Amino acid sequence: MTARYPDLDGVPVLITGGASGIGEALVRRFAEQGAVVAALDIAAAPAGAPGTHRQVDLRDVPATRAVIADLAADLGAFRVLVNNAGDDARHSFADLTPEHWDDRINVNLRHQVFCAQAVAPGMAAAGGGSIINLNSISWMFGAAGLVAYTTAKSAVSGFTKSLARELGGQRIRVNGIAPGWVLTPKQIARAEATDPAKFQNHLDRQCIKEHLDGDDIAALALWLASSEAKRCTGQTFILDGGVV
Repeated sequence: MTARYPDLDGVPVLITGGASGIGEALVRRFAEQGAVVAALDIAAAPAGAPGTHRQVDLRDVPATRAVIADLAADLGAFRVLVNNAGDDARHSFADLTPEHWDDRINVNLRHQVFCAQAVAPGMAAAGGGSIINLNSISWMFGAAGLVAYTTAKSAVSGFTKSLARELGGQRIRVNGIAPGWVLTPKQIARAEATDPAKFQNHLDRQCIKEHLDGDDIAALALWLASSEAKRCTGQTFILDGGVV
């Protein structure tokens, strides 16, 4: 049975990385609550996807700001922002270049900062809201082959904590979700191509012997966005089936 949050009905919600994976689940589940959903992604949305979708490269901060302003003018001030977009593509530390490092930081951290900055004034003027930053447990156990990604995701925790302190007086709550391994189509294809044993190996590490999916993450995001979580801020909630 899916929880219902009546206070999300009609609320403008902005979700980054909304075209696929966890983002697709977030868009779908917020739309099911009656929220007015807008999604940003570098990729086109699938046919029939709910909500309003705009293609933008989130690494381009001026373009992202402009799209957010246009959407807010059409839909109203955003009361919820889910900073979901990211990319955990593997990379070798030995081959890491300054340019690739900067790109990974931009993809996994910088846009969260400037999307939050873009929505915060309207959110405050509307009476407050909820910002949810997607994190990862990968940095908590030091995943190899992901040093730029894990560095960026560890910084999301600090950003979440400080922004909650900065915006709390404006009734804006800021929290993070740190998922474990979520079996999106991209993750399934990657594991099948490189290491089919990873599916069972990861379950062996989890307390709960069931894989996570995008709906698991969306369910927590809905709660954090709702008034049920009205006293929760500055926290990063681990949702990993019991790995860390």
